[in-house]
Amino acid sequence: MRAALLEAEKAAEEGEVPVGAVVVGPGGEILARAHNRSVSGNDPTAHAEILALRKAAKKLSNYRLTGCRLVVTLEPCPMCAGAAVAARVSEIIFGAADPRTGAVHTLFRIASDERLNHRALVIPGVLGKESAALLTAFFRPRRKK
Repeated sequence: MRAALLEAEKAAEEGEVPVGAVVVGPGGEILARAHNRSVSGNDPTAHAEILALRKAAKKLSNYRLTGCRLVVTLEPCPMCAGAAVAARVSEIIFGAADPRTGAVHTLFRIASDERLNHRALVIPGVLGKESAALLTAFFRPRRKK
């Protein structure tokens, strides 16, 4: 999670919503790192999770990331949760819960929905206070305007 937090800090420095993600391989090695780039890339799909999953799949030359963990500072949205399921990650570990769009624990439970062909173990709240603090610090000055 610390590596994901570093990515989130990079996002904030670039004026992006501070969300960072890493994909950890079955052996514990970091396969990919990414942070939000939706604003700079003019791409609504350029969430940290999507970018990290793409990089990991490319590195492994396989869209299936079986045995891998997706570690992200903010609970994945429906798009990112769906991508994690499609990639067949084994675990999704996140920091801060997202009461507005959280799709693996808070609002929806896409990654554990038994109607889907794959499920991932979800571990919420890892370094959640640190993750939430980054988001609060980023949005506080923007909301006062």
